[in-house]
Amino acid sequence: MKVNEVKKVLVGMSGGVDSTITILLLKEQGYEVEGVYMKLHSKPGYHEIHLARAQKAADYVGVKLHVLDLQDIFNQKVFQPFIHAYSEGKTPNPCALCNRNLKFGEMIKFADEIGAEYLATGHYIKTDGKYLYAADDDTKDQSYFLFYINKDILPRLKFPLGERKKSDIKELAASIEGLESFASQAESSEICFVETTYTDVLKHYVEVDQLGEVVDKEGNVVGEHKGYMHYTIGKRRGFSVNGAHDPHFVTKIIPEKNQIVVGKREELFCNKVILNKLNFFNDEKEFESTVKLRYRTQAVACHVKIENDKAYVDLKEGVFGVAVGQAAVFYDGDKLIGGGWIIEAN
Repeated sequence: MKVNEVKKVLVGMSGGVDSTITILLLKEQGYEVEGVYMKLHSKPGYHEIHLARAQKAADYVGVKLHVLDLQDIFNQKVFQPFIHAYSEGKTPNPCALCNRNLKFGEMIKFADEIGAEYLATGHYIKTDGKYLYAADDDTKDQSYFLFYINKDILPRLKFPLGERKKSDIKELAASIEGLESFASQAESSEICFVETTYTDVLKHYVEVDQLGEVVDKEGNVVGEHKGYMHYTIGKRRGFSVNGAHDPHFVTKIIPEKNQIVVGKREELFCNKVILNKLNFFNDEKEFESTVKLRYRTQAVACHVKIENDKAYVDLKEGVFGVAVGQAAVFYDGDKLIGGGWIIEAN
């Protein structure tokens, strides 16, 4: 890159090894780099630790670090929907909402404010400016969580780690004097504001512990549970089923009655799903693809038809434990086509 072609890139910095190596790689590639740390949730002590790490990384590489306090927006766009979803008996995906509204929403706005042409993060994913693609390291691929971002910003995104292995990133950090500590940091949790279990978060806002009835698919009371928000589709423990000799699994949640419906494993296989709030990177209305119905699950072949802003998905094989509220994300090979939110599964 010639001097007169230097482009500015804003990098989202979390204080972790991935975003730290991202700024280092971009600086080495000749970009003018600035970093931004976003205060999202209000978990006590969290930002003090992570902001200090982000500042250490910025100081080492020699880039300016901005701090954005986005706690109000995060609460409105991510946290309250998280609470509301569990209250409705659904299983939410807060990371996908955060990526659309905060990490690739508010952060792209801030990039505009400082005159940055590009936005980069330490996500393990690839892009060619038109589509997103699964990362080369399939154990760390985060494409599932980015299906909901605005396609208009794709030409402005950079993901330096998409073609690298996580083990190589840690090894690189460990080899750089001054950054060794980043290589040995514990991995961040999947949901940043959940330290232990999601119910430990919920109980501060809603009544989680409410004894209720366990019923079979005919509606007969067969046992007792400790409160419907403790359960997600497919869970097999934490409730009683009178006289049962075989394992029983949660097949449905009825929040208005504080009931959970249970059944045998075969009752949990799903062959059709319906989605709303669609976000696709192309304009096809009917196609064959593969789909992931939950993170860290195997993609399965499917047929998709889009009508009236909903996607009707026929799965070529049954999928176990599909939960309303989760994301369905479609792929053509390693290319991410788009996705939507599950509103019905049967």
